[in-house]
Parts: sequence; C-alpha cells; structure tokens
Amino acid sequence: MDSTPNNRRARKLFDAKFDPRLKTYSYTGGIIILTISVIGIILLPFWLIFAKIYINRYFDSLYCELTTRALHFKKGVWFQTERTIPLDKIQDLTFKEGPVLRYFGLSYLQVETAGQTMQGTADMSLTGIIEARKFREMVLDQRDEITDKHSGPASAPATNEEDHELLPLLQEIHQTLKNIEKKVGK
Repeated sequence: MDSTPNNRRARKLFDAKFDPRLKTYSYTGGIIILTISVIGIILLPFWLIFAKIYINRYFDSLYCELTTRALHFKKGVWFQTERTIPLDKIQDLTFKEGPVLRYFGLSYLQVETAGQTMQGTADMSLTGIIEARKFREMVLDQRDEITDKHSGPASAPATNEEDHELLPLLQEIHQTLKNIEKKVGK
C-alpha cells in the first residue's frame, strides 16, 4: 500500500443530524428577543411573517461531519460559515443543557481548541445535534485515537552529526551553570 495523497485522504465517519425542534427553538427565541426590545417590537410582525421561511432555509444549510482527521461544520443562508477543525487541535467538547434547551429537548456542544483567540469563547458551537452526547463521545474518541498515533511510544533519539556538534556547547553551558551555582551558594 503506497502513501499517495489519495490513500491519506480523510474518511467520513459520521454525519451529525440536527433536531427539527431547533426550528421551533429559533422561532420562539426570536419572538422573545424582539418582544423584549423596543425596536424589536417594530420588527416583530416581519419576524412572524418571514421567520419560518428563513429558519427552514437555515436549518437545511446546517451540516456537521466527523472524519478520521477533522470536524467539518457549515451553516448560513445569507452569510455562510464553513469551519474545519483538526481533531488533534480539539481540547474539549463542552455539553450544555440549560432549562430552555431542555424544554425544547435540545442541547448545545461547544468546541474548544488549542488555538482559541480569547478565553471563554468557543471555536465552534453546535446547537440541536441529535444524540449530542453520543456525538461528543465519538469526536473525543476519534481525537484520542489520532493523538495516540502521533504521540506513540517514546523512542531513543537518533544521533547524527548535529548532535556531535552540540555536545561541546552543552558541556560548556553545563560547566557555566555549575560555576554560577558555586558563586550563589557562597
């Protein structure tokens, strides 16, 4: 088996499906937010008329796929977002269920990566995935499988010409540190 790019391509493991109750959650949430704000009350009739069309299109645009190497996510009607997060960069998937989400039978997965820009922010948020706990475990298991392959058992470093050149420098540094220790110890 040769290692050409075609053989190294990521293989799809799972397509996450989104719960249709996410539509009701979004519709109701929009009504509540618009009702609370002064300007929103003016926009409320437009929301009541056009929201279902928009929400259906938005729901149809949701896509989440787990491959052997990454987590892919797409969403959006007017402004489309497409994210690919390598599994070895995922630190954690936080599972959340607040009282409102539980009422609608939904949950929220927050993907946290090693390269996050700000503390407390998520790289990706996934609301309404069917069997979110099972999906979370699948992603974490695949991540662990990937990271275990890369970390593997530690082997002795191979010696080469550069190592022999560094040895005198390291010995000199070691001697300097010993001299500093003697002076500080007095």
